Amino acid sequence: MRFAVIFISLISTFQCWAQEDFLAKQYFNDGEFEKAAVFYENLTEKNPRRTDYAEGLIACYQQLEKYEEAQTFLLKKIESGNPYPTIYIELGYNYLLQGQTEMAKENYEIALSIIEINPNYGYGIGFRFQRYTLLDYALRAYSKAMELNPQLDYNFQMAKIYGEQGDIERMYNSYLELISAGKATQTNVLRNLDSFITSDPENPNNLKLKKILLQKAQKDPDILWNEILSWLFVQQRQYSSAFNQEKAIYKRSGAITLQRLIGLGDIALEDNAVEEAKAIFTYIDKNSNDPVIKLNARLSLIDIELLDASAKQLDEVEGQFESLMEEYGYENHTLQLQIAYSNFLTFKKGKPREAVTILKKCLELPLERFSKAYVKLALGDILVFDQKFNEALINFSQVQKSLKNDVLGQDARFKVAQTSFYKGDFDWAFTQLKVLRGSTSQLIANDAMQLSLLISDNSLEDSTQTALKKYARADLLSYQQNTVEAIKVFDDILTNHKGEKIEDEALLKQGELLELIKDYEGAEFNYLKIVEFYGNDILADDAHFALAELYRNILNEPEKAKEHYEKIIYNYQDSYYFPQARKNFRILRGDSIN
Repeated sequence: MRFAVIFISLISTFQCWAQEDFLAKQYFNDGEFEKAAVFYENLTEKNPRRTDYAEGLIACYQQLEKYEEAQTFLLKKIESGNPYPTIYIELGYNYLLQGQTEMAKENYEIALSIIEINPNYGYGIGFRFQRYTLLDYALRAYSKAMELNPQLDYNFQMAKIYGEQGDIERMYNSYLELISAGKATQTNVLRNLDSFITSDPENPNNLKLKKILLQKAQKDPDILWNEILSWLFVQQRQYSSAFNQEKAIYKRSGAITLQRLIGLGDIALEDNAVEEAKAIFTYIDKNSNDPVIKLNARLSLIDIELLDASAKQLDEVEGQFESLMEEYGYENHTLQLQIAYSNFLTFKKGKPREAVTILKKCLELPLERFSKAYVKLALGDILVFDQKFNEALINFSQVQKSLKNDVLGQDARFKVAQTSFYKGDFDWAFTQLKVLRGSTSQLIANDAMQLSLLISDNSLEDSTQTALKKYARADLLSYQQNTVEAIKVFDDILTNHKGEKIEDEALLKQGELLELIKDYEGAEFNYLKIVEFYGNDILADDAHFALAELYRNILNEPEKAKEHYEKIIYNYQDSYYFPQARKNFRILRGDSIN
């Protein structure tokens, strides 16, 4: 019983400390330093060995300019015997804040002298100097510790300091030596180097890194330098140069590096570097002995052909698909071929029934559940195109039930909602969308939120749901890639339902379709109208992002693009587009991108 009472008492004490710790940090973060200091004073008294509480209290005193109180507290800690050496750095920094430079230096030197007694203190002392941007002292701490104990290695920390000091060349050399010696991973080093380069090949920092890498490659022909050069060229969007490096890596190390080439091809294609991507995937196709890798490369080449294909080119692509089907047949590991061919037949050639036959034949294979789910989702999409909504819903629902806790299952649920929307069953669609608002996929959650708001807003205003039915029809026409007809239906909505809640939704969707038929002026007009008349509504960030992308990628007006990215950054920080808007804005401004 006695032990139980002691145990309960200890638990209560820990809970009390935890609550005080939370409140102290909360008040400090809120800038209420007086209140935070009260809690930290109590915590340091009860936990004299906790350095984090002491640091919190000192920081509060310094924020309140109570330097004497901080000094008294620190001197007591020192007088109490055997203090942790960083206490002298804290005391020195407190003197520095009061303009007492010599006293500050004196205490910094005391901290450094302790490393001679115990080099293992080197990291803690160096890190604390870094925290206060006392970089020269931090370098001395790390250097001295390594000199006294060669087993210690603080070169990574020192390389980072060189960068902070602006000694870029020395930083590059230090990081590269760390990788070469196997003391740091390439991933960690590149993450740090990324902060110092931009997408501009003529940027001085970029040129320095390129020069150092080329020099190292000449002295020591290690593929490591090719790999980092390739990485640099990708950051600079010089995919042909990156491709040359990757070919050199492949030739020297064998087929194991084909995955790097595949990744480069995907990046180039995503960045609309079509010719470079085509060259990369052609090379993969010619050099791979793996039938699946060859197949994927050929499918990527077909995707490139379909970007702006004429009717004649579509016939040629159909012949390519038929040849691939004959070569590969129906196999568990080549389902990507059947799905790609089915999507081509449906969305490019308007032959959904042939596509359905292919996918149903795939379902006769002994597939594991994820493979079966991919096929069923593809089949459902094609059935929706063919307006066989009930059969599509069966396929989507089966995937949803079999993979309910997976993102694929959530995607299936969204397709159930979307198909119900096309059908005009708005209540059931809304029920599914409410669940998806909490999806683990931000994209699905964002799409679910927008569609559910479209339904709810336009059901309350119009009990007959006339405008909503027209929107669903236009959306289905868009899905079926009947773009011109879809634009006409949106024109009907914008003419006959002007001023209703659905107007901004129709403007946005029609703007996206106008971009598809290259009516960029019309798209710009729609987006600007949303910004002007619906600037405080939920689609304002969508319109700003659409405008920014249009100005950046199509109309070549970077200043206007920056203006709209900036609107998202400052006014819509909870927007789905915020991370990409910030990244694109920084690229246009010439910043380095992490």
